[in-house]
Amino acid sequence: MQPNLWQRLDILARALTPLALTVLLLLFSLTPLRSPYLAPVMPSIALIAVYYWSVFRPDLMPSGAVFLIGLLHDLIGGGPFGIGILALLMVQAAVGAQRKFFATAGFPLLWLGFAVLSAGAQLLIWIFSSALIGRLVDPSAVMLQYAVTLAIYPCLFWLFGRAQQLLLRDAEPVR
Repeated sequence: MQPNLWQRLDILARALTPLALTVLLLLFSLTPLRSPYLAPVMPSIALIAVYYWSVFRPDLMPSGAVFLIGLLHDLIGGGPFGIGILALLMVQAAVGAQRKFFATAGFPLLWLGFAVLSAGAQLLIWIFSSALIGRLVDPSAVMLQYAVTLAIYPCLFWLFGRAQQLLLRDAEPVR
């Protein structure tokens, strides 16, 4: 039996939840603040989201969606263009290569895996940013952003887990 229009819209909305939630949180994190000292240390929400959804619902976070998230981040964030896209796609590929391990791991191992992958992503961003600018970028801001990202990971892990539990249990991949 074919689903009716409302059922198809419901399925589509559920399937787009990871992308929509990620974009919403990304826009919130990139909102200009009055403090110039806070912007460089904002957590990498996109990195956490791509990691989480690539582990638990890779069918709802395809490479095209990751590319769009990275593109949006690069355009609004003001950093060197393309580096965020590359970092997010590399994290997604690394998770995809070890998905069986990550999908069955407990929270401490998932957090450790995220710590390792996000350190690599931050290092990659720092190296490419320094190369594009033509001088070494101060690593203290990158290290502080890394620490804040690791600290906020459990909160976003819980939020994404609740979203998955409440909204995505019946979601199907978008075709």
